Amino acid sequence: MTLDALPPHQGGAEQLARLLAQALLAGHWQPGDVFPRELDIGAHFNVSRNQVRNALTSLTAAGLLERTAGRGTLVREMGDWHLLDPLMSEWMTGLINLDPQLVKAIYAFRFSAEPVVAGLAAQAAQAEDIERLESAFTGMEKTASSVEARAEHAEYDVAFHDATYRASHNLVWRQMGHLLRPSIMALIHRSQDRTDTLDDSLTRHRQVLDAIRSRNANAAESAAREVLRRTAIDLGIVS
Repeated sequence: MTLDALPPHQGGAEQLARLLAQALLAGHWQPGDVFPRELDIGAHFNVSRNQVRNALTSLTAAGLLERTAGRGTLVREMGDWHLLDPLMSEWMTGLINLDPQLVKAIYAFRFSAEPVVAGLAAQAAQAEDIERLESAFTGMEKTASSVEARAEHAEYDVAFHDATYRASHNLVWRQMGHLLRPSIMALIHRSQDRTDTLDDSLTRHRQVLDAIRSRNANAAESAAREVLRRTAIDLGIVS
């Protein structure tokens, strides 16, 4: 991919790093690709070499790029990306078109983690946690039937998952839920775009809510898996 395909840049090194990082996260450059040179980036965006260098330093620190004397700058393998870095989470915010391989990796993590979190939530949820889950689910119900309200529905969907992580009352899982929020949002938007109706998704989320509300950890874990199986179908990961 050339720099010509990127949107215009305004701002300083932080904004430039975000623009370039989002292009990488969207798969515009693949692992092993040679990344554009500092001089080329500076000339394309009409910014100083120092600004470019600072932006590339951020991308390198996040594991996206490898800068080697004599070889130039290369895109690193996804396994080297620091996906739970708060800066990476910030770059993912608002990004919907993630690289398909990244989508699969994030999904695989969620499939492993979220049933465990739901089970913990069923054991530890307090009254205010149940209220947050019920409020998010009510919002999902109200916005499910309108195509125009899909973005709002996605916000309620993410709020439901946020509330589940929070209801676990486990400090590490709560922090993980916060860091994963942008990637969860991206997957929800992507899955919604591929389905005509959200009825099945609502049914599955309701089962998670009911299991947590009844403090049935096994049922909560099973229901969370079913939510994610539906996500996999909508994402085209499975048929």
